[in-house]
Amino acid sequence: MGEVVSTATCRAFRAVLEASGEVVGERVLAERVGWLAAVVRQMAAGVVAGRWTRADLDRLDAGVGLDGRALPAKGWMAVRRLGWGADVPVGVYVSDRVRRCAEEEAARALRLALHRRAVLAAIIATWPADPGRRTDADWTALRAALDAAGVAGGVSTALIRNRTRQVRAYLDEHGLSPADLTGQNGQAGRAGQVDVVEVEEPPVVAAQVLLAAADRQLITLERVGGTGVRLRVQLPLCARPAGRRDWAWHVLPVPLPAQVPADAELRSPTLRVVDGRVRVDLPFTVPVPYAPATGHTVAIGFDWGINTLLVGTVGRLHDGRVEGDGRPLIYDATPVSAKLHRLRGHREALAAKRDHYATLQAGLTPSDAARHPARDAARYREVAALHERVCARIRRLNNALSWSAARWAVDQAVALGATVIYLEDLATLEARGRRRGNATLSGQIRGRVADAIRHLAAKTGLAVVTVPARGTSKYCPRCGTGTAPLHHAPAPDRLDQRGWKWAHCPRCGLSCDRDQAAAERIVSRGMLAQHHTVTDRVSGTRTIRTVVEGNLTRARRPKKPTRAARRARRTRTDLHPRPQSRQDRTKTGPTPQRPTGKNPARGLSARCPTGVWCPPPPLRWDSVRRAKYPRRTAQRPSAQDLYAILTNGPASTT
Repeated sequence: MGEVVSTATCRAFRAVLEASGEVVGERVLAERVGWLAAVVRQMAAGVVAGRWTRADLDRLDAGVGLDGRALPAKGWMAVRRLGWGADVPVGVYVSDRVRRCAEEEAARALRLALHRRAVLAAIIATWPADPGRRTDADWTALRAALDAAGVAGGVSTALIRNRTRQVRAYLDEHGLSPADLTGQNGQAGRAGQVDVVEVEEPPVVAAQVLLAAADRQLITLERVGGTGVRLRVQLPLCARPAGRRDWAWHVLPVPLPAQVPADAELRSPTLRVVDGRVRVDLPFTVPVPYAPATGHTVAIGFDWGINTLLVGTVGRLHDGRVEGDGRPLIYDATPVSAKLHRLRGHREALAAKRDHYATLQAGLTPSDAARHPARDAARYREVAALHERVCARIRRLNNALSWSAARWAVDQAVALGATVIYLEDLATLEARGRRRGNATLSGQIRGRVADAIRHLAAKTGLAVVTVPARGTSKYCPRCGTGTAPLHHAPAPDRLDQRGWKWAHCPRCGLSCDRDQAAAERIVSRGMLAQHHTVTDRVSGTRTIRTVVEGNLTRARRPKKPTRAARRARRTRTDLHPRPQSRQDRTKTGPTPQRPTGKNPARGLSARCPTGVWCPPPPLRWDSVRRAKYPRRTAQRPSAQDLYAILTNGPASTT
């Protein structure tokens, strides 16, 4: 058995002062939590800014304190063992537990800087000839350098691109060439002189309170029933508390969301204020069954798409070969993708307008600034606020889409009886081709979907393994053992649209969706190479780096027995009983003539009870027509006569 750590975002609506019993509303509670977060942020930012040097990061990376002992895992203890304690602002009184929270926040920021430092060093050491487009050899060398540094588990392709752009900006700013970093100019190079502290400024510390570093002298947590918790915490009564009297115990009743099970073990939360509301990030652990890395016989593989975010298929390992039913599993995110594309275009337009207003403000002369003191500044603030709202909408939509796709994928695996989910390794995916396609691919949320799938799969006991992505859409999954190339063409039902959505194999005649063919290749690689699964010790992610090619054999899915079949099995009778026939059915004579008369058992028609046909009765319209319009004579009536008849009716014959 293992355990999964999750975080539930709760909201505190009110609090009660423990000493007087006074009820504090949400607005006052948010104000007091904000005061505490501001004090903690100020102290943590002082530690990060004071230790943002290469020598201090080297000491932290060495993992040894001033007394020669190894640094503990807890951040605030490591900071104090290094002698980097947080300084309390002048005129402010805080307890030692509040200092712990600030030092824990600073330690996490500095340790994250060590991770970025290792990634940056690996990128500089393997600097490619063309940073905009790495070759296969460049990616292999970079991955090897990251593995040697011990940071390969949490490095994505997007992070590598961002750090590469950061280094290129540093080179352009200081007038350096790539040869100065890699030593290709005949000198020793400046690879040892470029550090993360030179490339970027000290990180911004978040305005939050990590109560995990405190103990009962600052916080207590108690579960009340199955729907809420009782959080007891000390909060300041003013912005700058000067003594113990300016601190008071507050009891916060926090309702729990539905995703927190009754048997979950709660941990110390984190307090923060968002839009005037008190957010309580409550971590909890849930026991889950252990998911083995090997020994799987039923698996499901998913391929990443553009409009169809996930396309999967199921595979079964039988007698050393992988069998599949050929049915695709499609998560179509076309409407959401269209909305995200529109919002991204709106965001880029607002960003361009915001930068334009910022340029205008920077280039104003003193006379122009005095003439229009507030108009341009108001426009800049308005556009900047609108840009932030659009960015927030995109983040919320991306988050909802990622968790929806992950839940769908896990539910499909559970329903099909799979024990493992195989995904394409995002580290081996590199967008190529035209810029429009690359921009669309880079806008996907594949990394968040993969993390969400791992989290939800761990709760159900499913293993998630990544396989190499190179060549999954290029070769046929049914023949050739990874050597038969596929021909790509537009989809048959959308021939007027550009694209390469459909795949056809001229060797075996396979004709299916391109993403479906890739999903079959993925599940085949995973099932045949599951004994090569490697688990990262730091992140716990599982991956397969060895490519074992094999064909996927088409086999129909076994049908479930119907109700009649279950009844026949239970009663031991024939499912479809047939009349007993004679033993000898050979032809010995002419076929006897069968009677052709009417069957008396069927009866006669109600319209002709005697069996003799009779003409139908006259229609009502014929009667009305004879009464309203007399029989025509030899002379044809004129148009005036017809109009008079239609207006006044037929002339009286009396």
